[in-house]
Amino acid sequence: MTTVVIVGAGPTGLTLACGLARQGIAVRVVEKAAAFRTGSRGKTLNPRSLEVLADLGLGERLAAAGRTHLPFRKYFGGEFVNETEPFAGARRSTATPYPASLWLPQTRVERLLREKLAEYGVTVELATELVDFTQDDEGVEVHLADGGRISAEYLVACDGGRSTVRKLLGIPFVGEGDPEPLMVCGDVEVEGLDRGAWHQWFGPQGVFMLCPFEGTRRWQLQASPETDADGRAVAPSLESFRRLAALHTGRTDLVLTNATWLSTWRVNVRIAEEYRRGRVLLAGDCAHVHPTAGGLGMNTGIQDAWNLAWKLGHVLRGLAAPALLDTYQEERRPVAAWTLDVTTAGMTNVMAGIGTPGVGVEAGRVGDLTGLSLGYRWSRLAAPGPDGPLRAGDRAPDAVFTGPDGRPARLFEHFAGDHYTLLGFGPGTRPALAGLPAHVRPVLLDDPSDDAHRTYGIATDTLALVRPDNHLALLAPATARQEVLDHLTALR
Repeated sequence: MTTVVIVGAGPTGLTLACGLARQGIAVRVVEKAAAFRTGSRGKTLNPRSLEVLADLGLGERLAAAGRTHLPFRKYFGGEFVNETEPFAGARRSTATPYPASLWLPQTRVERLLREKLAEYGVTVELATELVDFTQDDEGVEVHLADGGRISAEYLVACDGGRSTVRKLLGIPFVGEGDPEPLMVCGDVEVEGLDRGAWHQWFGPQGVFMLCPFEGTRRWQLQASPETDADGRAVAPSLESFRRLAALHTGRTDLVLTNATWLSTWRVNVRIAEEYRRGRVLLAGDCAHVHPTAGGLGMNTGIQDAWNLAWKLGHVLRGLAAPALLDTYQEERRPVAAWTLDVTTAGMTNVMAGIGTPGVGVEAGRVGDLTGLSLGYRWSRLAAPGPDGPLRAGDRAPDAVFTGPDGRPARLFEHFAGDHYTLLGFGPGTRPALAGLPAHVRPVLLDDPSDDAHRTYGIATDTLALVRPDNHLALLAPATARQEVLDHLTALR
């Protein structure tokens, strides 16, 4: 029997499916499209998403597919002004193995996730459209367009901003949107342009940008739309893209061909009032949509899935009560609200800078867009504890220590998987690490360099319980074994 049905095969649905399948959960991913998407759409993974996907075993594959440093080459009125690189000073540290975003099109991210999912024996079911569903205390029945039925314990909607599931539930999608497109977008091939930078032409007539993709001939085009005699936006086309290129760049040597994806983007800032109703949950764009500034769309969805995967898996494996699922909305909806705020502010900054020479899309970087500082201190899952640089609910950083075999090891190596990790800082924690439940991995830290102690702000022997999504559940004294067990028991 199917245990979880996921509707939508974008990055959110695929990350969730991998996270569940890794736990042995029987999952089906249904996608109404008849073929996989080819448009680039999102094009960056931020450092936190890279940590998530590396935990799923995709770190090396992603690194080989994309690039981490991309200069922003900026022009005004067709003339070169300056070049900046937002992650030029980013350096890997023991606490942060991915200090910079990775540039690669969403289609590649999806393909790699599908390959990982296939390793668990799960494939995406194309041309399979949900048209209705029913639910009760025992489960959900999904109704398909071809008359088929799927019975499952839970349904998760990852079907985008126009979500059928959210509409069927009647959950309000509150916010506002602009009916007219702010940008036209597309994937094209370009001759006559250096592929070593993201070219950004700003000026009184609007914006025209071309971003290259590593290992391909493709560029993503984003531009202020061409307008007709009545002032209405002209639909995107290769011919229109060529006219826009000539208008904004003033160059005659640029040759645009092979437009494989054509789209428009409208300002839409909305959030679902609820993320869960009974046995149905919402994630990704189905639950929130926001401006493109800062590149947080794909990332926020991936991180929704990361939060939900371990919770849903632990409920289905009998390690936690269904009430744990209520913490998904409790933790992720405030993050989505923050995302709406910072991306709206970022888009406002970018639009205000269009008429200023030297301004580019980096003007949209408002706040910490790496995802590394986002945590859940307010959550009921964050146990009270001492004040310090790290507190329960925060992301648990990486660190180097001496492993059981005497060789250097990394905390992230021990975190990888769907278990809790109980870190013992100091020899006084050894008794607390014995005889733990099977889903809790004990790690006694031999830390002669004090790297892990410094990173976690710990000076005395201390226990740190890390959740399966690599956030701290509690920090407690070395003798507080019962506090750790009580925390785990409360989840049941």
